[in-house]
Amino acid sequence: MTVSALEFCQELSTNPKPAAERAAILANPGFGDYFTDHTAVIDWKAGDSGEQEWQNARIEPYGPISIDPAAGVLHYGQEIFEGLKVYRHADGSVVSFRPEANAARLNLSARRLALPELPEELFMESIRQLVALDQDWIPDGEGAALYLRPFMIATEPFLGVRPAREVSYRVIASPAGNYFGGELKPVSIWLSTKYARAGRGGTGEAKCGGNYAASLIAQMEGEANGCKQVLFLDEFNDNAVEELGGMNVFFVFKDGRLVTPALSGTILHGITRSSVLQLGRDRGMDVQERKITLDEWRDGIASGDITEVFACGTAAVITPIGQLKTEDEVIGSADAKPGEVTMSIREQLLGIQTGTVEDTHGWLTRLA
Repeated sequence: MTVSALEFCQELSTNPKPAAERAAILANPGFGDYFTDHTAVIDWKAGDSGEQEWQNARIEPYGPISIDPAAGVLHYGQEIFEGLKVYRHADGSVVSFRPEANAARLNLSARRLALPELPEELFMESIRQLVALDQDWIPDGEGAALYLRPFMIATEPFLGVRPAREVSYRVIASPAGNYFGGELKPVSIWLSTKYARAGRGGTGEAKCGGNYAASLIAQMEGEANGCKQVLFLDEFNDNAVEELGGMNVFFVFKDGRLVTPALSGTILHGITRSSVLQLGRDRGMDVQERKITLDEWRDGIASGDITEVFACGTAAVITPIGQLKTEDEVIGSADAKPGEVTMSIREQLLGIQTGTVEDTHGWLTRLA
């Protein structure tokens, strides 16, 4: 069966959430706590003769996955995922932000984890099918959205160390509110000096579960010290700033520069990151992707050359950073306010996503 001939079958849930219960959830959805009524699924198999095929595309009720105890994902971590948001605009249309970039990044991750690449048209159709059915789960409110989690796992049962020949691609959806909750205030970030998120030649630029698992012990250390996120450095490269556990980081200089660490193979290709870079260029800012070290951060804050620091990602969009903390020092002020550039770019980006600001780059795709 060719990709163009692959059609989705639908098995609708016989037990969807009642409207009143769904409304109560949408009033305070949190992040990743609740899930919609359906999921999109596509299977992949490779034959002994080398043939490969995506097949059995379907929508089915959301629920547990039946998987063999010997499935490759459970033993060798063959797993990747994506994250994107869907918004309802004032005219009633349902749109997503740069989903083609998510499709491309999924395939970049697939290549690194020896998983099959998913044709972009199947990625797009999977999210269209799911959103069309579950669009009543899109919450209202500033910045609120339906968060989509496409993912791919190795399902073939075997214990030999090789790429799996059976794979499942799935999409689930979850209503999402403010990632950090409450009023937007600068967050404190913990600097990990004991742990690394990724290494050269590793999986750092792939969006796979292992990277996040590796960050959790440092995240716990940060939370124990009153911090919302953790920052990782490359200690073999002058303590160059890399990224947070789940977000990219930006620096605003008083002379108009907008700086973020260059992609080096250990940093995720953030879609929000690339969008911020473009919005900075649109404003005429001196946008730089380069090495920035912990010393430059420290000295820049002390001298006033660095005026703002912020993190960005799909879940949190843009979040100002007030302080960077370690066991021995604190960089920044506890009284820091959200920066003017940070908030202006955040408002513009959110405005594009939610339809209140013109999309001049063609970043929005209508799904329903």
